[in-house]
Amino acid sequence: MRKIDTLVIHTSATFPEQRVTVETIRQWHLARGFEDIGYHFVVYTDGSIHAGRPAEKTGAHTLHWNSRSLGICYIGGLDEQGRPSDTRTPQQRKALRELIADLLRTYPDIRHIYGHCDLAPKACPCFNAREEYGGMISLR
Repeated sequence: MRKIDTLVIHTSATFPEQRVTVETIRQWHLARGFEDIGYHFVVYTDGSIHAGRPAEKTGAHTLHWNSRSLGICYIGGLDEQGRPSDTRTPQQRKALRELIADLLRTYPDIRHIYGHCDLAPKACPCFNAREEYGGMISLR
């Protein structure tokens, strides 16, 4: 198993009401030349958590960080005008916290939780993931 020390939070950069699934994102990523969906987990607006790329496989979500990280994507991220916005539903907020807590238990080497914007010039995930989730590392 590869060593995982980082979680990177992403958004699909879609409208929350837009029907986007793991398979939708997989098709987008395959069209870009990826071998599979780039994210390891996708959180739908109803709070359900879906597996993407297997965790034992290196992701394709954050340049220079893929080999040591897991990528988590929530569906949404655009407001009604198509601008980057934190559109997480209450169910997504709860699911993200639960998923992160589970991953922290599963991967004891995790020391960092970043938003994609912390590692690349992007708006994604449209909120401060380090601030929101960083304290969870010390609570385990």
